[in-house]
Amino acid sequence: MPRDSELRRQAIVRLATTTGLTNVEELSAQFGVTASTIRRDLAQLEGAGALARTYGGAMALVAHPEASLRQRVGEEFEAKRSIARWAARRIGAGETVLLDAGTTTGALAHELRHGPALTVVTAGMTALQELASADGVTVECLGGHLRPRSQSFIGPLAETALERRTFDRVFLGADGVTAEDGICEADIRQTRLKELMTRRSDRVYLLVHATKIGRRPFHAWAPMPPKWTLVTDDSATDADLDPFRAKGIDVVVTDENGDDISGRRG
Repeated sequence: MPRDSELRRQAIVRLATTTGLTNVEELSAQFGVTASTIRRDLAQLEGAGALARTYGGAMALVAHPEASLRQRVGEEFEAKRSIARWAARRIGAGETVLLDAGTTTGALAHELRHGPALTVVTAGMTALQELASADGVTVECLGGHLRPRSQSFIGPLAETALERRTFDRVFLGADGVTAEDGICEADIRQTRLKELMTRRSDRVYLLVHATKIGRRPFHAWAPMPPKWTLVTDDSATDADLDPFRAKGIDVVVTDENGDDISGRRG
């Protein structure tokens, strides 16, 4: 029969494989053991070739594969649509809004096709395709280097274009998000662009379905500004959302109609 230490180490490997990174303090609290015990576990797992040590924790040896945009289109479709419907209602006529690349922001672009007249600036091919023939919507592309995996524009040209504009609102996507570190992506050029987007916008919204909350699958991060809004679907739990609320971040939970049900839960 496996000992407690063996079961704990197996669980640590599963966590690292699921979330991408593990943290000594978090593991210590989760398993009810001391930080030094966790460090010994990590050292043994590293010696066995099960994990790679990092500063303050460990990571899975096999990195999370980044899903392509095409693979992500059908994932959590109803959740993305509900989030997009809520976000579309925030935008007024005549505004200039910035849309990040991604499938949830692509769903938002779809909602804007028959909305009020406005200007949409985007870094994503999905939004461009949705709005290419939309009446009343002026569409601008940041340009730059096209990253095929995410169908997004990144790099110095995109950054230069951002630095010469300001926006009423920005709607961001993410591969993962935590209250402590912000937005997680596969490529540091993506996170650099997202950070610039937040600096140039009056209101910042992060649109993510619940499965991305608390995830840290990669090692590139974009810190968020002091004031921003996390928008997610109704499968998110209070345990998922409380760390964000504790930091004073506005949290919106949407139902299938795109209505905010945050005040009706519990």
